[in-house]
Amino acid sequence: MVHEAYRRLRRQAEEKLAARQKRPLIMVGTATCGRAAGALNVLAAVKEEVARNGIDAAIAEVGCLGHCYAEPLVIIRHPGFPSLCYGWVDEDKARRLVVDFLQHGDPCFDFALAALEPNDLFPTFAEYPRGVYEKRIILALCGLIDPEDIDQYLVHDGYAALAQALTMAPERVVAEIKEAGLRGRGGAGFPTGIKWEVCRRAPGQAKYVIGNADEGDPGAFMDRALLESDPHQVLEGLAIAAYAVGARQGYVYVRAEYPLAVARLQKAISQARARGLLGQSVLGSNFSFELEIFQGSGAFVCGEETALIASMEGRPGIPEPRPPYPAEYGLHGQPTLINNVKTLAYVPHILRHGAAWFRRIGTPGSPGTAVFALAGKVAQTGLVEVPMGTTLRDLIFGAGNGIKEDKKFKAVQIGGPSGGCLPDTALDLPIDFDSLQEAGAMMGSGGLVVLDEDDCMVEVARYFLEFTQKESCGKCTFCRLGTKHLLDRLTAITRGKGKDGDLEFLQELAEDVREGSLCGLGKTAPNPVLTTLRYFYHEYEAHVREGRCPALACKDLIAYYIVPEKCSKLCNVCLGSCPAEAVQTRPDLLKVIVQEKCVKCNSCLVACPPQYRAVVKLSPPQDGT
Repeated sequence: MVHEAYRRLRRQAEEKLAARQKRPLIMVGTATCGRAAGALNVLAAVKEEVARNGIDAAIAEVGCLGHCYAEPLVIIRHPGFPSLCYGWVDEDKARRLVVDFLQHGDPCFDFALAALEPNDLFPTFAEYPRGVYEKRIILALCGLIDPEDIDQYLVHDGYAALAQALTMAPERVVAEIKEAGLRGRGGAGFPTGIKWEVCRRAPGQAKYVIGNADEGDPGAFMDRALLESDPHQVLEGLAIAAYAVGARQGYVYVRAEYPLAVARLQKAISQARARGLLGQSVLGSNFSFELEIFQGSGAFVCGEETALIASMEGRPGIPEPRPPYPAEYGLHGQPTLINNVKTLAYVPHILRHGAAWFRRIGTPGSPGTAVFALAGKVAQTGLVEVPMGTTLRDLIFGAGNGIKEDKKFKAVQIGGPSGGCLPDTALDLPIDFDSLQEAGAMMGSGGLVVLDEDDCMVEVARYFLEFTQKESCGKCTFCRLGTKHLLDRLTAITRGKGKDGDLEFLQELAEDVREGSLCGLGKTAPNPVLTTLRYFYHEYEAHVREGRCPALACKDLIAYYIVPEKCSKLCNVCLGSCPAEAVQTRPDLLKVIVQEKCVKCNSCLVACPPQYRAVVKLSPPQDGT
């Protein structure tokens, strides 16, 4: 009965989409990354040009393809041609694509980024360096389907795993996830199957499942992109989890700062309920499951399970001691299963392909793939999904295409603000939960910020510690006061006020904060300090003992000067670029920077013509002009 109900839904979806395949299709990526780059203007231009020329073409909004560095992205499927993806599309380019390709049959290969399927005309994404390293599982449909059209998910085997699960004993579903070795992708890496098993066996009048999308790491956007691009995948995983543990009510806890994700998720829930995939008697079975969205208020600490539950119950989002764990005593005192939305997205794939299939990907201790948000100084920012065990070198220099402007790689901050900073000697480190922990970092939820030669590691540690210090709930003395003292000392060092004993103080206090804090935020907040002290101790020494910043990044330890021998008397760009009127003209027409007025904004250095390079940045500051 369940399989017949699913096959009927699948046939209906295929019939609806079959008629569309004969028409050209223009897909515009309108996830948050695309919108930030101007995708909505591109979409409006496409619609206007199609209407103006009377072209019979379908237009759809899709999510994030992962190639955020090339946004706005437009994909055109034109019968008789390979499906082509175009990058860096502006309004003028969009209009030309509509006219030249759809009206005149010119694919405009000079604008194309890649083809989506093998062909004899243009290379595919699989032939790019990124494609060599990627293995897309939960990102496979992102950017390729309309996230607001459930039919497009159904024709790609969507909800087939749910139908399969409903014909299995719940215990067997739990066993399959356990055998797959899936570990939590929210950061902790706890075995998912074991958590499900504990919740399944826990006694309670009611049980709950929660999809945790409270993503707050600076530079991280994996959960957001997943919900904006393929929300049904998460809903299917949640429904399977609920069936496996015996829950009838579920929630998706998502940040209120993600309005597009919330809107698309809400529409997906409504569509799934209308098709009988949520609500009473799912697919005609005895299983009923209701799902709601809970919008978090943006507190980073609410990513921790007990703090998340507290906020849902209307209490301050403050972590509680464990045990008892939420799987035994959670929301409203009932057993509650909480998984990150990426973890849940893997569940349908594991059921469809089997635990053994998942085990063959990645490493023995960390099976499967990992999704990373490449940010910072990497050349090709965006989302990348690679097998566990891929090295940092392959991820950054292969999938990410190296460092911007050919600058020298310095470090990578992995695991979010509570992660660690790893140097170039760690580039061949395999990325998995255990290897990163041994190196002093952590997998985290998948944030990865690449740093180059211009970044000061002391300032980087200070920046991330400032974030976690502000986000501390204040419950633990070590976290509340310890992070504040660490931040104050780091701030003093970056301002040239470091003194003997500071480095020993930082090391000792960071270790105390790690050991004395209750939740994961406090225990991992010192990681940026500990790893930068471990791998970049020489930079701390330079700040404290030499009064200089080797990266020339800390404002209080640098100064700007104009080299008279290189300065052109007739060039006034530095004069015009200075917002503080610190650049002045000498009687001999050469320029000079008045140090008392200089705000160290870097404008003069950027403006100085390459052929002169008369402006220099020095550390420590030197007397005179």
